[in-house]
Formats: sequence, structure tokens, C-alpha cells
Amino acid sequence: MNPTLPSPSRRRGLLAACALAALLNLACTTAANADSRLVQVDIVDRDGGETLHVWRDHGRPVVAGRPGARYSVRLVNNSGERVLAVVAIDGVNVVSGETASVGQRGYVLEPWQRTEITGWRKSEDEVAAFEFTKLSDSYAARTGRPRDVGVIGVAVFREAAAVEVSQAPAQPQPRLADQAKAAPAPSGDARAVPEARRSDAAAAPLAEDKLASARAAPPERERLGTGHGERETSVARMTTFVRASTRPDQRLEIRYDSLDNLVAAGIVPPPHVATTSPHAFPADPPRGYVPDPPAR
Repeated sequence: MNPTLPSPSRRRGLLAACALAALLNLACTTAANADSRLVQVDIVDRDGGETLHVWRDHGRPVVAGRPGARYSVRLVNNSGERVLAVVAIDGVNVVSGETASVGQRGYVLEPWQRTEITGWRKSEDEVAAFEFTKLSDSYAARTGRPRDVGVIGVAVFREAAAVEVSQAPAQPQPRLADQAKAAPAPSGDARAVPEARRSDAAAAPLAEDKLASARAAPPERERLGTGHGERETSVARMTTFVRASTRPDQRLEIRYDSLDNLVAAGIVPPPHVATTSPHAFPADPPRGYVPDPPAR
């Protein structure tokens, strides 16, 4: 599940393999989608069942999440070719849990395929559900990375054309004694591995400090983040994918926060509240009479 990647342009991805995604293979059209180029991306409230409306903040897409609700990232491949979608939530890769980079692993979509990414990938059979929660309880903050909470990113890559590779002629095998003489000494990188592990251990108190700082945020204005919810069944299988380029063919960022915070920031207009004159006897039915005609 965590293979070594041979080069920046050749990556292993996860092929979404749920039956629903295989059946629903038509592109979805909705006025609320955030992007509809190579891959269409929508954020879906799984508990309410609706696609979240996309607002614009200086041209950037923004959605309002509902605290406590589970959500998914819906991906629709609008092309007749395989593509790789690298998905990041709050600056964290949803497959590997690494601090996100476009060169990491993602999901491979077949031509015209539609699927929903519902959680943090735990294995080829399970995910931990995405759920909107306060920043201090988000997965990114709990793992010491609260700085980028509040954004969903998708980087899409086209697949390179297949190239036939001829086999190199077989070389004569050296004798065992010659192999022993030519064996190199351990490299500096190999010796540095324990040092890297000690560096990670030394960084643990810093991660705890960041988490404590995030939890100290004022609760009334604390931003929304994505939590590490309950485990759910979500089947995927490993496949190979060669990128046509190291640069994404499509890159999209969708910011999110609670509706109250977006209204307070002036991004979303406040909900309209109908005002009526008060009535002394509101339970009595109104009495209508013939209105006057319009003035001449």
C-alpha cells in the first residue's frame, strides 16, 4: 500500500473500484460545481444528500460546511482517457497522510468515470470518514499541521502514451569473487537513516505545541476543519499510472468554512428574514376586503 516510487513522472495510484462508481459513469452537470474541465469536482454533504453551493471570494470557490456533517469529494472524469487525481484535504494527502504535494499518490479514474472520495484511506478496504469539525479537532491539527486547514485541493494528471521498450542485451555475469571486490561501502544516505528517525522524534514536542496552539483558538470564531471520522468500507485496488508531465493538467483549490464564519467574513450574504407587522391576535384569520384600484 506504500510502494517506493521510481521517478517523479511514474507514480502508483489507487483505482476507485466501488460498484456504484462503475455504474454511474456519466458526467454530472450541476450549477453548483466548482470546476468542470478535465475533472469536475463537487463537495457533497453526505448526511443531507445535497451538493454544496459554491460561492466566490475574489473569484476563488468557497463552500459552507455544516459542523458535524460527513462529506465527500465527488470526482467526474469528463474525458475519454484515464487520469490521476491527487486529492488533499487541509494540506494532507488523503491516501498516504503525508503533507500534500502534487507529486504524490492519488486516485486513477477510468474514462468518464464518476466516484466519491469519502474519507482518509486506511487500507485497500477502509477509509476514515471526512467530517466537518472545529479546527482544533481536525486531522491536520491533531497531527501538528493546522496551518492549511480549510482548503480542499485536487491536482489532475493526464496519462502518458504507452511506449514500447526494447530489452537490453544480456550481460555476462561477473564471478562471485569479482562481485565481492566491487561491492561498495555503505552510502552516506544509508547511515543517515537513524539520524532521520531521531530528528522525527525530536520534532514531536513541536507538533504538540502546534496542536495546543490550535486548541487555544477562540471557540466562537474557530474555523472549520476536517476530522478523522468513523471507519467505513471503501474498496480500492492498486494500479500503475505514468504521468504525461510532472506538472498537473488541472489544479483546483476549494476553500471551506462554516456558514456563520463565511457570513461574518462577508463572503456569503446573510440569510433573508421576512419581516411582518406584529398582530395583537395572531391566531385570528385575516379579514380581506376589496382593494382600491391603482391611481390614475
